[in-house]
Amino acid sequence: MDTLRRELDRYSPGGKLPSSRALVDRFRVSPVTVSRALAQLAAEGLVVTRPGAGAFRARPRASAAPAGDTSWQEVALSADGAADLVPRSVDASGVLVSLAAPAPGVVEFNGGYLHPSLQPERAMAAALARAGRRPGAWGRPPMEGLPELREWFARGIGGAITAAEVLITAGGQSALTTALRALAPPGTAVLVESPTYPGMLAIARAAGLRPVPVPVDGDGVRPALLADAFRATGARVFVCQPLCQNPTGAVLAPERRGEVLRIARAAGAFVVEDDFVRRLVHEDAGPLPAPLAADDPDGVVVHVCSLTKATSPSFRVSALAARGPVLERLRAIQVVDTFFVPRPLQEAALELVGSPAWPRHLRAISAQLKARRDAMTSALRLRLPEVALPHVPSGGYHLWLRLPEGTDELALTAAALRAGVAITPGRPYFSAEPPAAHLRLSFAAVANTGEITEGVRRLRAACTEVRGG
Repeated sequence: MDTLRRELDRYSPGGKLPSSRALVDRFRVSPVTVSRALAQLAAEGLVVTRPGAGAFRARPRASAAPAGDTSWQEVALSADGAADLVPRSVDASGVLVSLAAPAPGVVEFNGGYLHPSLQPERAMAAALARAGRRPGAWGRPPMEGLPELREWFARGIGGAITAAEVLITAGGQSALTTALRALAPPGTAVLVESPTYPGMLAIARAAGLRPVPVPVDGDGVRPALLADAFRATGARVFVCQPLCQNPTGAVLAPERRGEVLRIARAAGAFVVEDDFVRRLVHEDAGPLPAPLAADDPDGVVVHVCSLTKATSPSFRVSALAARGPVLERLRAIQVVDTFFVPRPLQEAALELVGSPAWPRHLRAISAQLKARRDAMTSALRLRLPEVALPHVPSGGYHLWLRLPEGTDELALTAAALRAGVAITPGRPYFSAEPPAAHLRLSFAAVANTGEITEGVRRLRAACTEVRGG
């Protein structure tokens, strides 16, 4: 492709390039390689391909029309009137950090999904192939989701949750967006854990809500401060991750579970439970606590859980469960926003979780995540003893580090990238001023434990550059 690009000046505009057969013989490559090279040049506008005729040098494009003046939009997007007390601009940088792929050769400690080697690619491909052959697989599904899939999610939540109280949604982010839109009017406060997942903060702000932080310690959210926050703000929603909270990894202590529900019920508020990590627990985790929704007969909890984190970023199938009148509001908002999750994807999810490959996959990633967590923990203690690791999680895919006093997060992030490792600064995880500088390091998006060791070595070099030792 690079050679052909350099040689294009040999041909006049509209001139015919050598045939695919001639290019195969010249470069000693397959016809598929030639086809892909020509397709890329066509995508760049340098070549035009005509079926049956060949490839031709593209004619020069007409000069672009002068750019318009879009400055008027700055006024239109901000002039919402005095009644709009919450800015409508949304900072997605905290989410993009975990979605953007780093350059080749950079160790990916900022990833938010499993490395391809940990994903059940063969099982998903087989499930999708079987799903596509199911009768009616390409028809319109029930708006709430396939009954069998709703039943499977309901069994996983436990308690008295039934399939009728479950909606199938397109990934956890979509489910959380639906929940906040249903439960909190624009301009009001929503209580969030501090620190918390930046995607949650972005959802809240995009919905015109004001995120109010409630501090988390090693046992999860602090109930006394939660009660204070409800009284001070009049909020009617609290969003939390009771199991292996993102980013701290904390598990809500048994004695706090009932207290959180009681405080929310007394405030006339909902608890949105983001149960994102249940299928990503480590091999040494021990018995898991049930979801909060399993202990909630009064409909306080709106439960969100997903298959995406344990499979692939493109396998966007999740569930939203709730009891009482709120379920109809959730359903209505979801239908207006997305209609339904594509039926082939729902059918594939059923095929996947019903196959023998599914429990094998969960066992495999449980062992892999523990090995990677231990490798990163050991490497950090050896090479970066000055960095505090207050909690080693029993699930999830990252560690939350407190940096030494005075460390500049952004400077360290930039230095790390120069050293060849991508990391996530802690600032986007706080909805107010952070108490200290932090980093979140993912161990799931890298290829193996050797890459973890190398990434920490590079991070050591970056710390030395920033702090001078």
